[in-house]
This record gives sequence, C-alpha cells and structure tokens, in this order.
Amino acid sequence: MVTPSNTRKALAIVAILGSGLIHLYLARVASSAVPYLGILFVANGIGAIVAAVGIALNRVGWGWTLGLAVAGLTLLGYVLSRTVGLPGLPAIPSAWFDPLGVASLVCEALFIILFALGRQSEPEAGAFSLKRRPSN
Repeated sequence: MVTPSNTRKALAIVAILGSGLIHLYLARVASSAVPYLGILFVANGIGAIVAAVGIALNRVGWGWTLGLAVAGLTLLGYVLSRTVGLPGLPAIPSAWFDPLGVASLVCEALFIILFALGRQSEPEAGAFSLKRRPSN
C-alpha cells in the first residue's frame, strides 16, 4: 500500500474509531443479551483503537489490515445478527435501522472504501496485495 494522503488517513482513523467507540459504548447492553457478544464488542473497540494508532503512526501494512478486519467482521456480524441470528441470539430484523447500528455501518463502510481506494491507487499490485515494496 502506498502512503495514504493525510485526508484519507484522517478519515480512516475517524471511521474506525467511530465504529470502535460505538461498540465500546454498547458493550454492556450487548453483554446482557449474550455474554460473548459483549466480549466481541470490547474486542472491536480495542482492535479499532489499535488499528487507528497503527494508521496514525504510518504502519501502513498492519494498521490498515487490522482496520479492514475489524470493519469487515463487524459489518458481517451486523448483517448476520439481523438475518439469521447469532449463536444464542435469534435474528433481530427490527434492528436494521437502530441509529447507533447505522452510524457504525457508515463508519465501517467508509473505512472499507478508503482501504479499497488505497489499494486501487497502487501500481502493479493486486486489489488486496499486502506485499511490501522495496524502498529506493
């Protein structure tokens, strides 16, 4: 991945932190529904913070990759929890438009788009290649 512009980097940090902070805020409520869900929400928050630090410190490989994993898995969990349900938790189709859920989705989708745009701007790299380029 090429070094991102300051604007893209700042947007990515805000997006991943937005998702993480929402999940940290909701961890207690999620834990009361199903205990493991609260743990996953806290893990999301910690992962988001670590990814944001990595991105801020220009750790292009692991910061962005961790952010992608956090955003992608969270987005997947959102869809699964509202369609087929999660272990010990039936599907909750009425929760599709929960305001904090939608805000989190926006953050995650924005992060994924910023990640993809960074990959797209790489010459000769595959869409999700994580190879390091030799520096001159």
